[in-house]
Amino acid sequence: MSVTLTFWQLITLLLAFFAAVFAGARLLLSQIDRRLDDRFLSLQEAAKAGDAIIHETLRQHINEESKNSGQLIELERQLLRWEARLPIDYVRREDFIRNQTTIEAKLDGLALKLDNSQTKGVEHA
Repeated sequence: MSVTLTFWQLITLLLAFFAAVFAGARLLLSQIDRRLDDRFLSLQEAAKAGDAIIHETLRQHINEESKNSGQLIELERQLLRWEARLPIDYVRREDFIRNQTTIEAKLDGLALKLDNSQTKGVEHA
């Protein structure tokens, strides 16, 4: 069995074949393009959702930081009040020892004067 084709029939067949291939390729590329658009759209929506979550998290951190800074300022004020009260409420060991030594030296001097006056009184009597 032999098939004979004229030149114009061959060209028509080739054009039909290439048109079918072109239509298939175009259909395939349009589907790929639609898929890519859908994917980019979903990625863009996910990025927007991620940005919203990040902004909310940052807002929460800023609010917490402002609360913490207020607490830190209050703690600093309490520390300054405590430092101001500290010399009134607390006596250092060295200060206590110095004051005690001074008092004991004065008592010793007073005792010596009493002894001297008693010995003078005994000598005069």
